[in-house]
Amino acid sequence: MAMSSAERELVQGGFRKVADRSQEAADRFYTHLFEIAPQTRALFLNDMELQGAQFISKLGLIVAELQNFEGLRPVLEDLALRHVAYGVRPEHYPSLGKALTRMLADILEDDYTPAAEAAWTKAYGEISRVMIDSAYSHSVSLGP
Repeated sequence: MAMSSAERELVQGGFRKVADRSQEAADRFYTHLFEIAPQTRALFLNDMELQGAQFISKLGLIVAELQNFEGLRPVLEDLALRHVAYGVRPEHYPSLGKALTRMLADILEDDYTPAAEAAWTKAYGEISRVMIDSAYSHSVSLGP
């Protein structure tokens, strides 16, 4: 991923604030997700507090490794395959991205500047692209 050091710092600095308010961040993320895409609620069968903790933990791992995106790729590919097993489809990824940006705006408040939003959007775009490509490319038909 071609993120500049300034973009990575915006994402990583923002995540530190998210981590400080991790339970609230997770709650807000899932609240937004279920408002944006109510059909996704059925995908979450586990305890939502545990789910939220796992989400923030995994997000932290990904954010911490943004400077080593090629090294992060196997983690994303594994995560994507596990999400397929949970019933996640490619069309869910944009809703997840919207829920993420809304949560970030809530938690980061004035620190969620246009530059921070652009950096997070860029990071999520590349992360979701890798996940979708690795999990669903084998099932995409290339024609007759």
